[in-house]
Amino acid sequence: MANSAIAQPQPNIVLVLTDDQPYGYLGVTGNKIAKTPNIDNLANQGLLFTNAHVTSAICTPSRVSILLSQYERKHGVNFNSGTAVAEKAWLQSYPVLLRQSGYHTGWVGKNHVPVGEDGYATGIMEKSFDYWYASHGHMRFYSKDTHPIFKEAENDTQLEIVSEGIADFMDTNEYRFKRAQTFLDARPKNQPFMLSINLNLPHGAGAREMAQRDKDDDIYKSLYRDKNIPLPKHYVAKKDIKQPKLPADLLRAKDRQVGYNYVDTEEDVTEMLIRQNQAMTGIDRLVGRLQDELKRHKVDDNTIIILTSDHGLFMGEFGLGGKALCYEKTTHVPLIIYDPRQTAKQQTSDALVQSIDVAPTILSYAGVTAPKSYQGEDLSGFYTHQTKTQREYVFTENLWSTHFGNPRCDAIQDNQWKYIRYYANHNLSANDKVKIAKQMGMKPSKVLYGYHDAAITQYRQFVEGPLQGESAVYEELYHIAQDPDELNNLVNSSQHQDKLAEMRNAWLPVIQQARGSGFPHVVRYTVDSQLEKRSKGKAKTY
Repeated sequence: MANSAIAQPQPNIVLVLTDDQPYGYLGVTGNKIAKTPNIDNLANQGLLFTNAHVTSAICTPSRVSILLSQYERKHGVNFNSGTAVAEKAWLQSYPVLLRQSGYHTGWVGKNHVPVGEDGYATGIMEKSFDYWYASHGHMRFYSKDTHPIFKEAENDTQLEIVSEGIADFMDTNEYRFKRAQTFLDARPKNQPFMLSINLNLPHGAGAREMAQRDKDDDIYKSLYRDKNIPLPKHYVAKKDIKQPKLPADLLRAKDRQVGYNYVDTEEDVTEMLIRQNQAMTGIDRLVGRLQDELKRHKVDDNTIIILTSDHGLFMGEFGLGGKALCYEKTTHVPLIIYDPRQTAKQQTSDALVQSIDVAPTILSYAGVTAPKSYQGEDLSGFYTHQTKTQREYVFTENLWSTHFGNPRCDAIQDNQWKYIRYYANHNLSANDKVKIAKQMGMKPSKVLYGYHDAAITQYRQFVEGPLQGESAVYEELYHIAQDPDELNNLVNSSQHQDKLAEMRNAWLPVIQQARGSGFPHVVRYTVDSQLEKRSKGKAKTY
């Protein structure tokens, strides 16, 4: 294996992005149940960042952050923002820039980023790639049931369908899937490629859809069902919650989306853990098949593989379900870089890295200059010599505060300490909305999903409020170096008031940097805008 990439051709690059995968779900990161030998080998032969964090622990804003290398507070897109990524912003995404620089680009699996005035229906994403084989929104476990683009696949299950898409993208003779949107008939042999593989597992909704159908692989039917599956550390069943992790008027657990109710009982959470572990082994097999394809096409020695997750997921720790908060279980994710052209000088790094670092790192490997709009850092130097990032603190946030009960919060942390701030939760109750909807003879989904124009102004206040003097109503301080499970909130400890004051003072410059300047490049994307567009024309781009 070479120690230098000098005089070698541009590398191929593959990004594998999983969904809802906390840091500890791999064998190499401590999972004692799921077998993940292929991914473990990538980490052992490459570089594993042990202290990587997402910026927002919820699907869409996290994935936008990865694509655009911006904190959510800068890019301005979430489920509740009433916006989609404007084409002006999308042109600065790493896939577009790589394609403009001569890379053959592909996107396989799931897309959860709305781009353009019609969001997922605009077609901008599909046209941005040389090969597109993906669905928008949630990608079902049995993907062919609901996503026509996958109808030609031989398999029925998500990971196996994605594996077929990977093999099709790699083909240099002729693409097999006619439903895939392609720019050329096959992948050019002498052109570097960038393939983004986006999964919807081990996502709770995806795992919940596993039905043990007759045609399913044994992985998804019997694997790990003979094992004693331990409950998560600090698991608390709903019936046993005596003191909630957060004040009840701040985190309104009663309004949580019902899809996360499996955390309420030991039986249900154990079943979900079995399915998630099955999914992790399925993902590992996908990575193994990816490596087999690279070898078959004789490009394995010049293809960099990066693997990470969009965020983690609560499994009943402290009685919590869902995601979105700033605790380690939801923000701490694996980040692996494997570069076969070089020998990693370190197998692990505890540097303060974030998901916004993925795009500038990819561009750096390709020899493409990152735009000034990027807020992340290039991590390629860690492979040979680098030990620290320029950031003093990791910044995480939740702006998805809705009738489903989650509060707004943001946090800063270094290798030793984490400081979290929460803001008043004045949202209406999902349960109350459902009750009224039923009284009016309406479908509950009509009042729970879909955002109107007023959501834009509310979301912008969520973004700007703390920067304009909005006070925190609750705070947490954790010595995560000694308390990684965040058990002991030290905010009221007399011995830690100096540290609290230090973190409070450090918070403002960090959130100001995350916010950046100017209005985000977004388009109005609401129920109202779509109705208006149908009658009057295009939505406005800011």
